[in-house]
Amino acid sequence: MKKFKFSNTTRMNDVRKMLGEPFLMLAILVVFYLLILFVIFPIFKVFKTSLSYDGRFSLKNYTDVLKQSYYIQPLINSMILGILTATIGTFIGFTFAYAITRTPMKGKGIFRTIATFPMVSPPFVVALACILLFGRSGFFAGAIGNIYGLTGLTIVEVIAYTPTAFLALVGVLHAIDPSLEEAAMDCGASRIKIFKTIIFPLATPGIVSAWLLVFIQSLADFGNPMILSGNFSVLSVQAYLQITGMYDLARGSTLAILLLVPTFVAFYLQKYLLSKKSYVTVTGKPTSATIKNLEWYIKLPVYTICVIFAFMVVLFYSMVVWGSFQKLWGVDSTLTFNNYINMWKVGKGYIMDSLIISVIVTPITGVLSMFIAYLITRKRFIGRNFIEFSSMLTFAVPGTVVGIGYILAFNTPSLLLPVTLTGTGFIIITLLIFRNLPVGIRNGIAAIQQIDPSIEEASIDLGADSSLTFRKITLPMITPAFFSGLANSFVRSMTAISAIIFVVSGRWNLITVAVLGFVDNSQYAQAAAMSLLLITIVLIALGAIKLVTDKMGQGMNSSQIIE
Repeated sequence: MKKFKFSNTTRMNDVRKMLGEPFLMLAILVVFYLLILFVIFPIFKVFKTSLSYDGRFSLKNYTDVLKQSYYIQPLINSMILGILTATIGTFIGFTFAYAITRTPMKGKGIFRTIATFPMVSPPFVVALACILLFGRSGFFAGAIGNIYGLTGLTIVEVIAYTPTAFLALVGVLHAIDPSLEEAAMDCGASRIKIFKTIIFPLATPGIVSAWLLVFIQSLADFGNPMILSGNFSVLSVQAYLQITGMYDLARGSTLAILLLVPTFVAFYLQKYLLSKKSYVTVTGKPTSATIKNLEWYIKLPVYTICVIFAFMVVLFYSMVVWGSFQKLWGVDSTLTFNNYINMWKVGKGYIMDSLIISVIVTPITGVLSMFIAYLITRKRFIGRNFIEFSSMLTFAVPGTVVGIGYILAFNTPSLLLPVTLTGTGFIIITLLIFRNLPVGIRNGIAAIQQIDPSIEEASIDLGADSSLTFRKITLPMITPAFFSGLANSFVRSMTAISAIIFVVSGRWNLITVAVLGFVDNSQYAQAAAMSLLLITIVLIALGAIKLVTDKMGQGMNSSQIIE
């Protein structure tokens, strides 16, 4: 992305332009305020609380925590789990991406769908399936030993978060010009030599980024450890128990900050390692791929890994379907619809609350993310870099930190917001909006950069202001990115748990909290029924969003744009 350098003259010109567009200037000020209030302020409150003791600045919370193995062990456990999950998940994700982009594997569409399916359900649904399969009353009870610990958590998190690595890496491998490999083959290089000297080096930035994404997701995971951790305690759950069980906000904030440390260490280590080499190809845009016959010793391990992982995904989610019709899991396997009836009676309010909140959050997040992307890529103004940084911050910060931050920031009135939000639906809505913004913004930036700025400049030259240009020209032309942002926002709103668990209340609750409650009460059949209903709602909504967005794109013709 082009970086703007400001001279004094440039700054004055930019200020004059802003003054000439009062609506745009007001919109930028509103964005500034919202990001400070709902992103920076909550994280600041977590830091401030962790550094306070008896109302004074102190490091005592940190010294107390670091002295006790009761707190240190969960941090070590979180690191171990995160490294295992990220390493295995990235390896499987890369294998899947390689199979999709570099092999003549049959049924690629089916494999791709299976590989990404876990993204449309809450991550802890996989933990529920693991209990139904390998738990004490499971189909294969004891087959992999005790699932309540590191083994079970690693299995379920790998299944839940491998899709993230796959989606990150499939684009990277698509972007590598196949002609480089063909030239190497023509020179007599073997497939293994090509992989070691061309594919792997050029894919390294994507591999490292995918590893970091999965690592962050594992550290932030709350639902799976809450269900399967057993005696293997992790930091996200420990911080939650400090807040909700002991109401020790200072200690909970301290643990939340400790959760940030490995995330930022991994992030800066990634930047340091990638800055040492250049990973740019000299050929520009890739040509059309030509997949040649692969040797059996490459196809066999690649296909085997893909088949095993796809089988595991299908098996786990099939168990959720099967378990939802059991009368009493582990005791009475009679098939019945009563679980759905009872689930609806108990969880109807949770379902409606989730739908209402997600329907409100989705369009706001979609439009706001596209507008911020437009500001970042097309406008020059003081504070532009701050908007870009702060809008992306919640993506790197674990959900536990964000959830605790919202409790601390909005439990009492402040100068930034003179009302209390705790216990209202508004606190859930704002948390989800600003938690879901980063993905939409990145999609929007990528799409806007592909649009020739002269189109928008022509609109402004003809008398349209920035707001009209954005609505009539930019937004219709980035419909695919807009849909992607809407879809991501709805899915994450319906399946959120790690940050949301801190701000739900008796008046407003979510379906994911209800599922977690069923599992906690060992009502696995009802939990499976509600999980299946949640997945169905998400899939229907995704189809509806795509249909509406496609019609939006088709309905906007050139005459409407000129108009």
